[in-house]
Amino acid sequence: MRRVHCIVSGDVQGVGFRAWVVHHAHALGVSGWVKNRRDGAVEVVAEGVRKDLEELVKRCRSGPDVAWVEQVDVRWERATGEHKGFEVVY
Repeated sequence: MRRVHCIVSGDVQGVGFRAWVVHHAHALGVSGWVKNRRDGAVEVVAEGVRKDLEELVKRCRSGPDVAWVEQVDVRWERATGEHKGFEVVY
């Protein structure tokens, strides 16, 4: 188990990005959360099998059709096991 922490910047708020991430996280079977940041970016923390997390990061690099992803900063961390499911946090 691994943990990935991503900051997604670009035109990613107000375009359904968080709901899109939740959908893909559920499909991949990873746990964690996604939230909008005050600086206009979206933050994603996910835990699971590394290949599934790599796929989530890959998908975040493109985002939903109406989003424009400029950059995804990725930081790999140790899993904590604290999350059960995947949700939007505020």
